[in-house]
Amino acid sequence: MKNIVPQIGTLLVQKKWTMATAESCTGGLVSATLTDFSGSSAWFSGAIVAYSNDVKMSLLHVPELIIIEHGAVSEPTVRAMAEGVCKTVGVDVGLSLSGVAGPTGGTPEKPVGTVWMGWHVGGTTYSEKFLFSGDRMSVKQQSLQTILERLLNILQKS
Repeated sequence: MKNIVPQIGTLLVQKKWTMATAESCTGGLVSATLTDFSGSSAWFSGAIVAYSNDVKMSLLHVPELIIIEHGAVSEPTVRAMAEGVCKTVGVDVGLSLSGVAGPTGGTPEKPVGTVWMGWHVGGTTYSEKFLFSGDRMSVKQQSLQTILERLLNILQKS
């Protein structure tokens, strides 16, 4: 983490972009990690911890039909969350996460450790599904590491 966040910040400043996060299963862990670094206010604008579906719909503009048809832990949901946080906060880059951190809440279709992530970067939305192992904190930590590594990769290519 020590090297990833400053690299992300440098790339965002170079591109004159700002970012925000829309977090569900990580409960603000990503935004807390980003703001642990001095100078992050130059590129990090804010976060929405959208733990409930109501908040996903009202603040992140996730259509109710997406939640009904696909559930909160789904590709369409995280894509809408990433795009929605950009609209709500007024930024160029949005990150989103929704998953089942456990130990309860898993289903055969979405077992504990299932996490969908979304990245809206410079007008393009990306998404990916992961299945992490371990306890609740381990799933959250793996989600944090993965979303930031993928963001760095996307920023380096854009």
